[in-house]
Amino acid sequence: MSDMAIAEEVRLAADDKAAAVPRSRLAVALIELALAVGSFGIGTGEFAIMGLLPNVAQEFNVTTPEAGYAISAYALGVVVGAPIIAVLAAKLARQTLLLILMAVFAVGNVVSAVAPSFESFVLLRFLTGLPHGAYFGVAALVAASLVRPNKRTQAVARVMLGLTVATLLGTPVATFFGQAVSWRIAFAAVGVMGALTVLLIWLFLPKDKVQEGASPMRELGAFRRKQVWFTLGIGAVGFGGLFSVFSYIASTATQVAGMPESAVPIMMALFGSGMIAGNLVGGWLADKNLMATIGGTLAGSVVVMTVLWLTAENPTMLSACVFLVGCSVAIGPALQTRLMDVAADAQTLAAALNHSAFNIANALGAWLGGLAIAAGYGFESTGWVGAVLAAAGLVVFGLSLASDQRSVRSSSISRA
Repeated sequence: MSDMAIAEEVRLAADDKAAAVPRSRLAVALIELALAVGSFGIGTGEFAIMGLLPNVAQEFNVTTPEAGYAISAYALGVVVGAPIIAVLAAKLARQTLLLILMAVFAVGNVVSAVAPSFESFVLLRFLTGLPHGAYFGVAALVAASLVRPNKRTQAVARVMLGLTVATLLGTPVATFFGQAVSWRIAFAAVGVMGALTVLLIWLFLPKDKVQEGASPMRELGAFRRKQVWFTLGIGAVGFGGLFSVFSYIASTATQVAGMPESAVPIMMALFGSGMIAGNLVGGWLADKNLMATIGGTLAGSVVVMTVLWLTAENPTMLSACVFLVGCSVAIGPALQTRLMDVAADAQTLAAALNHSAFNIANALGAWLGGLAIAAGYGFESTGWVGAVLAAAGLVVFGLSLASDQRSVRSSSISRA
């Protein structure tokens, strides 16, 4: 890193410290709660449709695979929306931006619940996905600004907790009522969660000032930083292993391990429990050693997914591996904080892009896992596909470290 870059980071840190407003623990907790409710609503809305696809397909008279276009449309909205919104909204105060993003999300889900045709439903899912990445990115920046630097990843993890809890509670409940009554009820309920988040953010998060010098061009500066690209690459590739396994876990449990269909909700609960544990523990570990947490999570994922591939026929081993695969979400808060470190003054764009990377991982993992299954390697092959993706993420991580070391050596030589 050059002297100029170091000086810039010191200046930014000083600005942040000067801008910080002392808040009570209760005030901080209420802000984190408001942001976490939003992440819970987003997580529920994103994942509940996976269990409701047959219902959507039946009502709109399309096949279940065709109904899956709605999932792809939402993911595309996340990938596209995160950078565009982060750049265009550079001159908005964070509280204002969060209110707008969650209002769009709420309206999008409510209107999705009354979509008159399949085409309109797919379009609405795309539009509803647009604020997803930007919301998480800005929420992470707000959470990190509320606490001391050595506690920031834990603060980010607490906001992300809503997303992980959604996989354990929100999604199953929404799926149950969606199947029992109507899939439209599920989306209407998610819309209500979005509206509740708007209210909570308005009540608990004080209005802030626009950062000095904020502009679209400054945010676009994130794309000029190698470490931003390396960090996004780690998430887009290395995190794909989780989605390779998760996308086909029901079939792996029933067709490979010979478990009854009634065991599938238990497997989903194990996965969700692992995500919650990984999110909280990962945040704590990252505040102790950020880079070791990222590298250790990737290395652990390689081992766990390899074991899953080799032992998937054993229900006990499969259950243990599913829990541990869920734990690999520990890398999420760590990568979010890493982006804050390497983005310098392009914080909003870099933070938002983290969730674009995760949605790329979602698509990549599910696609490659499906290819392996279609090639005749069986549902257990998602384990080795996941291991390969995690190993590839570890390679990108190594390249990132090597680049950092070269920058340090170059800076030392230039100073000498």
